[in-house]
Amino acid sequence: MIVVDNVWKEYGDQIVLEKVSLTIEDRAFVALVGPSGCGKTTFLKLLLGEERPTQGTITLDGEPLSPEPGPDRGVVFQRYSVFPHLTVLGNVLLGKEFAASRFRARLVGPARRAAVEEASELIAEVGLAGSETKFPAQLSGGMQQRLALAQALIMKPRVLLLDEPFGALDPGIRAEIHVLMKRLWNETNLTVVMVTHDMREAFTLGTRVIAFERPRNRPDERERYGASLSRDIDIWPPRRAGLIDPDAFADSPDRDDPIHQVGTGRDDPALSPQGDPA
Repeated sequence: MIVVDNVWKEYGDQIVLEKVSLTIEDRAFVALVGPSGCGKTTFLKLLLGEERPTQGTITLDGEPLSPEPGPDRGVVFQRYSVFPHLTVLGNVLLGKEFAASRFRARLVGPARRAAVEEASELIAEVGLAGSETKFPAQLSGGMQQRLALAQALIMKPRVLLLDEPFGALDPGIRAEIHVLMKRLWNETNLTVVMVTHDMREAFTLGTRVIAFERPRNRPDERERYGASLSRDIDIWPPRRAGLIDPDAFADSPDRDDPIHQVGTGRDDPALSPQGDPA
């Protein structure tokens, strides 16, 4: 569980966030929306540990966040954050190698074989099987984002932070990544916090949509007043990660899913007792 209590963030005389308080339950998928410049990415950096609150506290399972990013929090950015000089397998292995040897970043012997096997399974899980020896420049944009997801998930983080990771993708590729993201969220023990400008994406993927907004946004007020939470919307019907029966929501289609027709509609031809149109 992530608890944000009365968090403020200031840069010098500029107030970016003020009075931000919320609780994010385990395995939630929270979408953060709002206009550009309202502090969404700053809030994500606070959760990552890249930035520290000026006031207030953020805790993860009752413990203060570490003062720097750690393996318990993975992140995927909009701009592809993979290493161009490493292969697909090398990119995914890197987290394991740094964890084993901080300065040499190398695994040897049985430990490397086990890590390669785990990385290969994850690469296949995100749909990149057969691309292990390719370099990022040889991959499409959608494939590079799949690689970035695998790179973030290899350390089994408790929290996955997404900073507009699908915004640069074509609509068709984005829809495929949405399906992948839903599956990964359902099958792994992840809490996801995602920044997006796409409202449809927010309501398609999220269990909860939170809007940031500056209550006072005149040019002479932007530095003196920060953004705060203006809306907190729970998706209905509720979505739960790891749903045992995936057909439980069959009659409540997702916004990207076709609507299933049940029974005869008002515009259908009337049926005779034998079942033929009258």
